[in-house]
Amino acid sequence: MTEFYLLLRFSLVLFAVVGLLATVPAVTGSGGRTRSSLDRGWRFALGHATNPKKDFDPSPAGTSFSYFAKAGTAAGAAKSKFDDRKWEVVDLPHDWAVALPFSEKGSHSHGYKALGSNFPENSVGWYRRVVEVPAEDQGKRISIEFNGVFRDSQVWFNGFYLGREQSGYSSFAFDVSDYVNFGGSNVLVVRVDASLEEGWWYEGAGIYRHVWLTKTAPVHVAQHGTYVTTTLRGSAAKVSVQTTIENDLDAVAQVQVVQSVLGPDGKVVSESRAKAVKLGPGGTAVVSESLPVPDANLWSVETPALYSLMTRVLQDGAEVDRYETPFGIRTIKWDPKRGFMLNGQRVQIQGVNNHADHAGVGTAVPDALDVWRLKQLKKMGVNAIRMSHNPASPVLMDLCDRMGFLVVAENRETGVSAHQLDGLGRLILRDRNHPCVVLWSLGNEEWAIEGNERGARITSRMQAVAHALDPTRPATVAISGGWGGGSSTVVDVMGFNYITHGSTDDFHKQFPKTSGVGTEDGAGFTTRGVYVEDRAKGHLTAYDIHKADWNVLARDSWQHYAARPYLAGQFQWTGFDYRGEPTPFGWPNIASQFGILDLCGFPKDNFYFYQAWWSGKPVLHVLPHWNWAGREGQVIDVWVYSNCDEVELFLNDASLGRHRMPRNGRLEWKVPYVVGRLVARGFVDGNETMVREVATTGPAAGVSVKPEYEGDLAIVAVSSVDAEGRFAATGDGLVQFEVLGPARIIGVGNGDPSSLEADKSVETKWGRRLFGGLAQVIVQRTAGTGEVVLKVSAHLGVPARAVVSEHRLAFGEGQPL
Repeated sequence: MTEFYLLLRFSLVLFAVVGLLATVPAVTGSGGRTRSSLDRGWRFALGHATNPKKDFDPSPAGTSFSYFAKAGTAAGAAKSKFDDRKWEVVDLPHDWAVALPFSEKGSHSHGYKALGSNFPENSVGWYRRVVEVPAEDQGKRISIEFNGVFRDSQVWFNGFYLGREQSGYSSFAFDVSDYVNFGGSNVLVVRVDASLEEGWWYEGAGIYRHVWLTKTAPVHVAQHGTYVTTTLRGSAAKVSVQTTIENDLDAVAQVQVVQSVLGPDGKVVSESRAKAVKLGPGGTAVVSESLPVPDANLWSVETPALYSLMTRVLQDGAEVDRYETPFGIRTIKWDPKRGFMLNGQRVQIQGVNNHADHAGVGTAVPDALDVWRLKQLKKMGVNAIRMSHNPASPVLMDLCDRMGFLVVAENRETGVSAHQLDGLGRLILRDRNHPCVVLWSLGNEEWAIEGNERGARITSRMQAVAHALDPTRPATVAISGGWGGGSSTVVDVMGFNYITHGSTDDFHKQFPKTSGVGTEDGAGFTTRGVYVEDRAKGHLTAYDIHKADWNVLARDSWQHYAARPYLAGQFQWTGFDYRGEPTPFGWPNIASQFGILDLCGFPKDNFYFYQAWWSGKPVLHVLPHWNWAGREGQVIDVWVYSNCDEVELFLNDASLGRHRMPRNGRLEWKVPYVVGRLVARGFVDGNETMVREVATTGPAAGVSVKPEYEGDLAIVAVSSVDAEGRFAATGDGLVQFEVLGPARIIGVGNGDPSSLEADKSVETKWGRRLFGGLAQVIVQRTAGTGEVVLKVSAHLGVPARAVVSEHRLAFGEGQPL
């Protein structure tokens, strides 16, 4: 155990030195703490993974020194005076992989992009940016903070090499105070090498999360230096705070910490003033305090009330730093008999797993698009997200706090080396103040160790580190086999991956004191809008019928977990389709089909199954579409998803039967096809409450344009319609987009898992074929004022007939971020 504690101490020291960013920008205090974005105005160019001459010659000419040998002597693109005027100008977040072509020689698991060891010319990217620091900042501590870079990033500042971060998912920071040209320009350089994969899904390439410039006084709250926990007795809460203060002066500093708790309305509800402490030169102190909060507003899924802790640091009586920490007041309990308890009430976890990419933008997902994606999950009734299989972006974590999602925060790399425990520790220190986090996941499907004694040892040690850094939450491991042995024998909460791998009932009998949750289940293969399988195109049907030897159909999966109170619920694989891992196909299929929504966030039919049993909203959904020319008289399977008591189906006003809806189930009819109207009528307590119609339509004659707004984004759905304005579900014509005014198109998509069309365009017009009658264009407003118009040119029918329309985009109608 001595080695363990030494390793833990080493990790804690490393955390204190390197630090991590807060997920919400700290306010500016009288001491001058500021946190400003460095997202705009980068220069970017591709380097080369194997040829130094094509990688901007990183070694000084005529010397034997590498760019690591002497401080401040970086060469090539890392040199401050390097001429980058011909490089592309980009803003962050940025994913250069999404703009690369597809290639059969690309990685199957990463969606066949021309990236990796077979493409050294595409696998290294260089970023350069000028950072202005005024002369009046002399004496402050200056840090550069990266939310995430994929992957293997090396950083220079004014020609000084700062260090390397190999993980594509961990946040990291560098103190550059001693390298700054105060009152002048500074050059920040990042070399990113995405040659190697970290996971087995599309991971993008580049600085795909935010970058920040933070300035503080020499005496300040450490980066990510507050730890807030709460306890509840009746309606009154106690807020306990541990604050780490750092003294970067060369002299002793006398410091006092003042804490204020601000309620959800922004008003102060409690304050405390700690005793003054002395910090030696370069010293660190942890100040602990408790503050009462009477009549606490509890954070919950339905009402995610957020408080804020305002920490003020006084040096010799004068305020030198102010640091804000959002937090929530709530209680959690994982009960081996009753599942998951939030604020004393059982909450059935209705969750999904997600990867981070979206059609058109790859992993460079704007904050506003994350808001929109979470809203689609809310519509379905999702209340929980497992961040598979890596630390999520700080923005996404913050949004889950604000929007009321429970979160399983997952570690990327399983192991107990200093490097691996450091990664786990950084995740926990960064995210432990989030009320949304209810469980730490130490790893996922570690097949080589999860069922044996070695896995038990590794899990125990990692779990001990998690408990030391955060004793308020348990840990889990997502286990796909070996239930009853290995990791499952020591973990706090058993994570079941797929009920095909064992019996949850047998495990519960064997380990009655261990709580359990379905960390991963379902993984149904479905293609949106497709109802006749076409394997040559990589298209399966949208009916939930495709079964491998490991996955579970949606109905079977949910019925299993819903019927067992000792299980806390489940996380379906996945909420959205994602690029890469195109099971069960290979080239030219480039995306997964596990999602309940497709790559664009368009709902598949399974969406309505979950919405019926998760959302609490009235639901009545009929599939498939009713355009089956040439199949007259042939039997078509008609399914209905609903939470009505009974559903009656009609074809051209003739009843096909009225049936009772099974709990957590669906209804099916066999219907010979004739042209006309398929109508479903839903009944509750014997009264008709809902009607849904699917009708035979004409061919696509035009398009409907429907924008949804979030912040500076318009997420625009384009759908084909017939001459009467009805959705034409089989439309597949080409649609081209052009934006006029202060805005830009940042991506297009259509949800087709086999589409090899470009996500990015170098021309003014962007294009994408409709798939299942739908396409998506994402428009981002830029600086300036004036009207923004989206011009849509649709080429429909055979021969193609152009239909051109213009649509004013009314930005500002979405909720602010």
